[in-house]
Amino acid sequence: MKKQLPLLLFLSFFMLTGCEDFLDCTSNRRPQIHNANFKDGRIGVYYYQEVTTEIKNEPRDNDYGYNYEIYGNLPDGIQMFANYRTVSFEGTPEVAGTFTFTLMLYVDPPMGYDDDSGEYENVMCSESTSKDFTITIY
Repeated sequence: MKKQLPLLLFLSFFMLTGCEDFLDCTSNRRPQIHNANFKDGRIGVYYYQEVTTEIKNEPRDNDYGYNYEIYGNLPDGIQMFANYRTVSFEGTPEVAGTFTFTLMLYVDPPMGYDDDSGEYENVMCSESTSKDFTITIY
């Protein structure tokens, strides 16, 4: 009986949660914000930094819609610009300090239509992610 317990637990998991959601996420298809080391800036000197994004484990990630939001404060004089899968932070800083903010990425996946079920399919495990960054201005 002890050898069958793990099998029973495994089967119970699928019966209670449904295997469809579990199997859809085995590919781990989700939005991803790449790491970026923001360089230090200086007051009155033009600043530029890029952050790139993608859909992890998705060769067609150009087919998705990418939307960004900032939570927190950027230095006065620095603005965020989104160009599809690249986000740039640029401008001429006006104040000194350390500024920490969160970059949020929301994606609109391409929806495939399933003729058998008559419904649209979404094979994403998650449709959003975030990452914290810091800019220091001297």
